[in-house]
Amino acid sequence: MSRLAVGGLIAALVATAAATAIASTAAAPVTALNEVQWTYLERCGGCHGIQGSSAPSEVPSLRGQVGYFLCTPETRAYLIRLPSVATSPLSDRELAALMNFVVFDLGGARESDRFTDSEVRALRKRPLKDIDLTRYRAGLVERLIDNCAAPVSLRQYSALQGQ
Repeated sequence: MSRLAVGGLIAALVATAAATAIASTAAAPVTALNEVQWTYLERCGGCHGIQGSSAPSEVPSLRGQVGYFLCTPETRAYLIRLPSVATSPLSDRELAALMNFVVFDLGGARESDRFTDSEVRALRKRPLKDIDLTRYRAGLVERLIDNCAAPVSLRQYSALQGQ
């Protein structure tokens, strides 16, 4: 086969592959994100994963777990008082919406009150600063396991951080 024929064959294969890719992309459903999902993706998704699943040795996974933190007033408050949450530049309304998305849509919470603007406003005034957050979280997790039927998998992040 001549170089010209091989070149033509390669060009035809590339064109076919490109056409197939374009056709499959056009046929693929496009998922539109709402405002809260965009906010999560921009502010949280880089560390916690776009679906709430992360490398637990680095940062806690949210998917199917963070909803348990709504079980007690102290653990509920913890979520808003985390320094990265409490000091977020989001408004109280935006932060309440974001945290509701996190705990209900990603975290699996079922029966609980949603965060309100006023609750967020009050809690974020007292961020958890100057404490060992890993140790504090570990204590909260033990109470959730003992009192709220939370799974022992919640210990994973704290156990890895203690190594």
